[in-house]
Amino acid sequence: MALTLYYHPLSSYCWKALIALYDSGTPFTPRQVNLGSADDRAVLQALWPPCRFPVLHDGDRVMPESTILIEYLAQQQAGAAGLLPAEADARLQVRLWDRICDNDLQGPLQKIVGDRLRQEAERDPKGVADARAAVQRTYPLFERQLAGRTWLASEGFSLADCAALPALFYTFIVEPPPTELVQLHAYFERLLQRPAVQRVLQQARPWFQYFPFVDAMPARFL
Repeated sequence: MALTLYYHPLSSYCWKALIALYDSGTPFTPRQVNLGSADDRAVLQALWPPCRFPVLHDGDRVMPESTILIEYLAQQQAGAAGLLPAEADARLQVRLWDRICDNDLQGPLQKIVGDRLRQEAERDPKGVADARAAVQRTYPLFERQLAGRTWLASEGFSLADCAALPALFYTFIVEPPPTELVQLHAYFERLLQRPAVQRVLQQARPWFQYFPFVDAMPARFL
């Protein structure tokens, strides 16, 4: 049975899954989900009761959560095998940096963006300041890790890089890194040149107008 991905083109975690699918050349059917539609919510919730995307449907298998979804692809699809290295230590490094991207960049990012969506009286300036500081603490980790490397955690493009692009894309907008982190900036530009990444960004472009920080988004992405 063909793979079906339930996703939304503005979601950073859906980008992570889409990059893995496109980069590996894995055939799949995209199914865009509008959580504002009762019918769409019902379909997604029937597959995965927490009703979060992305979700990959493969016959009688349902793979939620972007990291698990990509690990499943690496196990099941020959073209995706390289996304998770075979050697144990290399695999641990890839998983570590996947977690850093999701926990230490995407986590604070969600706080910053979510707060922008609140009414003025309900905003949390202290929480947002803490989230911004957390992002800035994380950037130097990338700078050190990337010295002498093309990709984040292994010789080839991996799960870690799939996680890094969406996290860095949005954090570079809402809480940009210092210009002196030259390894990080160069890595981000390499990611942007990846054909799978360009495809994801092209598909997301019509939706960027709904991003709460669109006023800060560089013109080259609009």
